[in-house]
Amino acid sequence: MRKVFTSIVVSLFIVFTLGAQVDRSQRPEPGPAPVIQLGEFESFQLDNGLTVIVVENRQVPVVSFQLTLDIDPVFEGESTGFVSMAGSLMREGTTNRSKQEIDETIDFIGGSLSTFSTGMFASSLTRHQETLLDLMADILLNPSFPEEEMERLITQNKSGLATIQNDASAMANNVARAVAFGPDHPYGEITTEESLDNITIEQIRQYYEDHFKPNVAYMVIVGDMDVEEARQVMEEHFGSWEPGEVPSRTFPTPQPPEGRRVAFANRSGAVQSVVMVTHPLVLTPGHEDAIKVSVMNSILGGGAFSGRLMQNLREDKGYTYGARSNIGTDRLVSRFTARTEVRNEVTDSTVTEILGEMHRIINEPVEEADLQLTKNFMTGSFARSLESPRTIANFALNVIRYDLPEDYYATYLERLNAVTAEDVQEMAARYLNPDNAIIVVAGNQGEVAETLIPFSASGEVEFFDAFGRPVEEVALMPAPEGYTAETVIERYIEALGGRSVLESVEDISQEMTASTMGMQLQVSLHQKAPNFSMQKMEMGGMTLQQQVFDGEKAVIVSQMGRQEFTEGDEFEQFKMQSVMHMELAYEEYGITKELLGMKLVNGQEAYKLEVHYPSGRTTYDYYCRETGFKVQSVSDESKSIYADYREVDGMMVPHQMTQQAGPQTIEMTLDEIRINSGLDAGLFVIE
Repeated sequence: MRKVFTSIVVSLFIVFTLGAQVDRSQRPEPGPAPVIQLGEFESFQLDNGLTVIVVENRQVPVVSFQLTLDIDPVFEGESTGFVSMAGSLMREGTTNRSKQEIDETIDFIGGSLSTFSTGMFASSLTRHQETLLDLMADILLNPSFPEEEMERLITQNKSGLATIQNDASAMANNVARAVAFGPDHPYGEITTEESLDNITIEQIRQYYEDHFKPNVAYMVIVGDMDVEEARQVMEEHFGSWEPGEVPSRTFPTPQPPEGRRVAFANRSGAVQSVVMVTHPLVLTPGHEDAIKVSVMNSILGGGAFSGRLMQNLREDKGYTYGARSNIGTDRLVSRFTARTEVRNEVTDSTVTEILGEMHRIINEPVEEADLQLTKNFMTGSFARSLESPRTIANFALNVIRYDLPEDYYATYLERLNAVTAEDVQEMAARYLNPDNAIIVVAGNQGEVAETLIPFSASGEVEFFDAFGRPVEEVALMPAPEGYTAETVIERYIEALGGRSVLESVEDISQEMTASTMGMQLQVSLHQKAPNFSMQKMEMGGMTLQQQVFDGEKAVIVSQMGRQEFTEGDEFEQFKMQSVMHMELAYEEYGITKELLGMKLVNGQEAYKLEVHYPSGRTTYDYYCRETGFKVQSVSDESKSIYADYREVDGMMVPHQMTQQAGPQTIEMTLDEIRINSGLDAGLFVIE
């Protein structure tokens, strides 16, 4: 449906002038950096090496506990994903409690508890802290890692991975990581279905045994607890945690490429491209350049609406709704990334503009007014962050973990205020590499890939799959001599039962079971000639959504309300989708088609047709060479897969269908179908 983007900015300035007249022709001089009064924290260490940080806050009767392991990353190889899974699996049962008992305990006290590969987080009301700490200690010290839960998580993760091939944003993220950090660094590893299949319960248990040690752990307590009580409860619940040696690892530091590279991931049928310009860099937490780099990045595109990328690509060119850049810090290696989404036809122009802005901030001093505006924005953001006790806790953790000066955050605004235009230009020259960057694009290969060749130092575009694995550019195979789009469509019509059979169908009713994100849905679809349709989606007897097209208007009724369309793109799409066997009526509705060639789809050769609708919409439809059946249809909005064709009243009907739209996948099974049952026209009316 139509996406509505609304940005409302309300500014109210009230100036009281008493006595002397204000000279508004002069820009006020910035005042001195305000003095920051950080909240207090205290820390201590247990005999087993566990470092505890306490930020007392008595305003509300709530306490939280965050455990963080300070360990080197693990290179997972062919079993990529097992480290993350080890963290998730810790919460799935202990030698004393089942997953259900853990969940019930957390629900009973109204708390929260999550585990991850480098620690855990839990919170509750103060009166339930003993129950919470007992549960945390049991999970931390006695995880059972049930194998059946591991298999469930693997299946769940595979379901999530299946959506990535239809999600250009996720594809670009994977390719950017894989190419920027490389296959020999843990930051460049991407989880795949194949790597999930290689995970064993022994790997997960070994990871826990090797890394969950108190001597490399920090426990941050925030809330209704003082340091003496913290010392008592930490000793009681975690004093028996045995210390031990933790593996230390080193990895080669990824470097920017020699000359620019272009990395492309194909998202068939896309009308937009996800564009990223990225490269690795080294900037450690607390580095003397960190604040200056942050100012430089904010001017370029980090956070503020006034960022140059946003002003250029959105306000000036109108290419996008948003464009941002980011530079993070990391003990090993970090990355610069500029990112946006634009129309296919301006993808190459967008890359030109991003690289141009990178060069401009390197070569030209920033205007003093722009610099001051950015510093003001950053000052306000920092001041607002201090309202949260958790901010103070994170500051304390960083100071201790990274051995920062004790006044590092107290003097933050002073150092921010001291950043000059010369500093910004120096940081840009030191940390930005526009001529040695990786240009990552996920989008329509046929329309976009060749336009990116001029940006590549090698004159080549490198192709990757959705998980960052290199692939050869797969050219379409030629169709047999004499084959046309009309030939393919006629074969499809014959495969379904023939033109006379399809033309004799007056109405169709289908009842389906659908599953998505662990939920079971019931879907009813009714169609009546010439172009009436009604679709209802239910769960547990409750209607979630109903869509109706009565030939003149389209209506959607859901829990969010009612929408009605009598014109526009949504109306045209409803109208086309309501026609039974649209392939019979392409000419009548002004739809054109072109046979592009053949490619493998699920291991079978399939004809690829490019289909253009009068509304401007394009789909790519694939028809199996052997059977003639349609097996897949791809558009910018979604991807549909058809399988398990069976004969019903002389007509072949797919009984298995999968629809992917963005990150969501719906798998549908046809339970019942009725043909020419005499549907009443009243079915297609919503009052």
